[in-house]
Amino acid sequence: GLLGLVLSSVVTTLPCCVFLYINLATLYTLRSKEVFRETPRYLLLFNLLFADTLQMAHSQSMFSLSLSRVTLASPVCAILVALYSVSHRTSSVTLVLMCLERYIAVCYPLRHSAIITTRNTNLVICIAWTFTSLNVMIQIIIMFKFSLEDQQNMQMTDYCGKESVFVDPVSDLYNKASTYFLFVLGGVTVTFTYTGIMVAARSASTDKASASKARRTLLLHLLQMGLTMSSTIHNSLLIVISKNLDRVPAVRLLIFLYVSINVLPQCLSCLIYGLRDQTIRPFLMLNLSCQWRGSVFRPAMKQPRVLVT
Repeated sequence: GLLGLVLSSVVTTLPCCVFLYINLATLYTLRSKEVFRETPRYLLLFNLLFADTLQMAHSQSMFSLSLSRVTLASPVCAILVALYSVSHRTSSVTLVLMCLERYIAVCYPLRHSAIITTRNTNLVICIAWTFTSLNVMIQIIIMFKFSLEDQQNMQMTDYCGKESVFVDPVSDLYNKASTYFLFVLGGVTVTFTYTGIMVAARSASTDKASASKARRTLLLHLLQMGLTMSSTIHNSLLIVISKNLDRVPAVRLLIFLYVSINVLPQCLSCLIYGLRDQTIRPFLMLNLSCQWRGSVFRPAMKQPRVLVT
């Protein structure tokens, strides 16, 4: 009914808008100061937040369309799914890069400034976007070659998602293989870097506080990577639930899964890194308050310093 549709829209749209505002404020904060624009770790954080924000905006748009029972043409849906896949895979690759950056900072502190430079970081970020874009383009080409040739009706009759676009076995296999590859790459990287930092922490020349903080950061990276990868099963769960439950309980369960699997992982970057970092926090809190003159954070504002962790 209309009331259920309105309530469902409010429950999903309100938290998404709040998290989008927080992410956008964090992105603005990371571009507002020169120290943030020239520090590699903050450049990686900006790239991660940017990818997460794109995913959140896309997910909310697609969820609103499906909730309103609006169908799209297959090519349009394929393009939208491709844009989401690019940002989703870039987010996973960025998490891997952030793990490697922490590993070098702790295990090779004297060479960190020579290896992890602003120029190298920007180059790696460009390579990550290029790699994920080419990966998705290959999948789109496979889909158009093997799937759309057999479709007489270009208008979709179901919601827009990977399972409704990449219906041929070839593109589905390619999608699963690339997704599993990123998940294994992330798991192996986190395990390797965490083990390396644990070994380095026993050395007398290693800063114990820095190593301890780096271990906690890597565990948060692993948690976030797992939540990010879990969003890939959302559409599969949607199909199973829709076929086995009545409409009302199915919609309620799907709304819960959408918020917990799709929305929540995209806001963790800001909550984990923005609020934990003592350098970003005061500027972020000030921007969240729209730089209100009466803000309690304004008197404490000073020139930011990069904390060595």
